[in-house]
Amino acid sequence: KKLGIPILKASIRIEIGPSVQGKSLHQARAEISSVNLGFLFRVNNRFISTFEAETCIPVQYVKEIDQDGFLKEKKNYLQTLTFDSQRQKVVVEKTGEKKREVSLPPETFDPLSMFARYYLKEDLQPHQDLRMSIYDGVKLRQMVFHPRQERVKSKTYGEVETICLESTTSFSSFEDKEGIIRIWYTNDGNRIPVLMEFDLPVGNVKFELDEIREGETKVNHAGRTDWAFYHSE
Repeated sequence: KKLGIPILKASIRIEIGPSVQGKSLHQARAEISSVNLGFLFRVNNRFISTFEAETCIPVQYVKEIDQDGFLKEKKNYLQTLTFDSQRQKVVVEKTGEKKREVSLPPETFDPLSMFARYYLKEDLQPHQDLRMSIYDGVKLRQMVFHPRQERVKSKTYGEVETICLESTTSFSSFEDKEGIIRIWYTNDGNRIPVLMEFDLPVGNVKFELDEIREGETKVNHAGRTDWAFYHSE
């Protein structure tokens, strides 16, 4: 929200996908859209990550970017990343550009499969650093997440014990200037992401969990889990 008015809305969904060559796959889908901004700033961006259910290693990452307005540079393109974990390569295809191949370190994740890994698989422990390679089609980032235990206020759950993952990283949208990413997961078996915060070179963006809709079985992750996040400041 800005001056009490919502300006951005985001949602994340994790669901069971198809099986390919005997491997079970999951998909994480994210959408970010602007509200109440009119011609000043329009955003309608979508992201889909298909990843192996057992390891969360990505198979494909699709970015559909559609944004413009008086206060924002116009961008409209489709980008597809096809990961080959055995060859440690990714094929990058983008609207209006030649197909290219990029070499990656072992166990490199896209942003959504990284998010899903800590929800579905990773056992989060305070003060135990987590190192990860992340590639989003723009830049390979070697990130170190520093977990800490923290009690926070959640719009959905009230005061809750969480594990906060925090990492410093550069942002390609801001000339590779550094900022900070924080994600708060509930400190229990569900690991619900209740807050996300980005300290950007131009200011602070905070998302708070507004609602959650769960599939039939949460423990073994059958069914589907939807989150709706709203920009809060």
